[in-house]
Amino acid sequence: MMLKKVLVVGSGGREHALVWQLTCSADVGKVYCAPGNAGIAAIAECLPIKEDELEKLAAFAEREHIDLTVVGPEAPLCAGLVDVFKSRNLTVFGPDRKGAQLEGSKSFAKDFMIRYGIPTAKAAVFTEEAPAADYIRGEFASGAKQIVVKADGLAAGKGVLVAPDCDSALKFLKGCFEGTFGKAGAKVVIEECLEGEEASILALCDGNTIVPLVSSQDHKRVFDNDEGPNTGGMGAYSPAPVVNEAVTRQIESEILRPFLKGIRKEKLYFRGVIFVGVMIHNDRARVLEFNVRFGDPEIQPVMRRFCGDWYDVLYKTATGRLSEAKLIWNERPAVSVVMASGGYPGHYEKGKVISGLAAAAATGAVVFHAGTACRNGEIVTAGGRVLGVSALGTDIADAIANAYAGVEKISFDGAFYRHDIGAKALKK
Repeated sequence: MMLKKVLVVGSGGREHALVWQLTCSADVGKVYCAPGNAGIAAIAECLPIKEDELEKLAAFAEREHIDLTVVGPEAPLCAGLVDVFKSRNLTVFGPDRKGAQLEGSKSFAKDFMIRYGIPTAKAAVFTEEAPAADYIRGEFASGAKQIVVKADGLAAGKGVLVAPDCDSALKFLKGCFEGTFGKAGAKVVIEECLEGEEASILALCDGNTIVPLVSSQDHKRVFDNDEGPNTGGMGAYSPAPVVNEAVTRQIESEILRPFLKGIRKEKLYFRGVIFVGVMIHNDRARVLEFNVRFGDPEIQPVMRRFCGDWYDVLYKTATGRLSEAKLIWNERPAVSVVMASGGYPGHYEKGKVISGLAAAAATGAVVFHAGTACRNGEIVTAGGRVLGVSALGTDIADAIANAYAGVEKISFDGAFYRHDIGAKALKK
């Protein structure tokens, strides 16, 4: 049998986790990553092609006879990478540009949820500041303690504010319409603030079948005890105890099945993953947002627990045969702790030398690189979120201890991390 060639698009911890699992497949002979990072370069061939260079990516895949391309980030999906690949009859994992609007436009996603009866927060959509401001004032006057203001488009995870008072909501709203988030803020979605505990549901979908992966939970705030500003994610664990059997049944019946019905009825091309961010309260989940790519860092502990053939699963999803795929999971929980650059999510410096990576690996942890680069033979920081240290354990407490044992071996100037990743699971 001819060994397969795979191209992964992206450069973060998500892509490193995907590449790491793909290299474990007996069917895969070569993995490329564009553009990749220093950690990915140790197990795959990194390419000098940016993730937004859609035609260059397609030309490479065509020239090298790539069997499967897996798209990591949302931006190239929303820009139409899958459309470009499909036009060349190339096999690609991900939704096309129209399907990607489920993440690229929060108002599109909200309308989709409402049409198919998917439980979500009450919301209103505005294209002008004055009526939006009046709506915000009215909500707080009616007794709202918090309100959520969202730039409609992609804003690198920074276009959402959970406003504790009217003044902060109006200030954020003004920034949206004055161009703080570029075109992404030309339309604004204002939502009620849901109570409860968040969880991440990742589900593969090929347009005919939808299959959830194991549950996970992210830690968005930068500091311990969920304090400080939101980030791209400071750590994650899987499974999430808050997603119990009752919640799992409700998610499948009231969210995933209606989602699949909507995809089919509206003839959206969706052969990829839907990431459903949910808020769970009193054993019921309501949807906070849709994303059309794997969550980062959630995919890191999820990949640590996967025991099957990841290439086979993704290839069958991309070719409309997800019903034939076998997903096999390690029953042991996994935890991933993000190590970040000093100053993140604000200003931070790059180029700090990282030491202790081999010592961390010796503990049994797998270190996924998120923002790293090679310089003069050394691995240095190249982003806000630098590494994700991931470990399995006999139970969640053991997995937490194993992940932090790896973290303690690694150092770089300004490094910091949360000390309470997984604490909510322990309380359950």
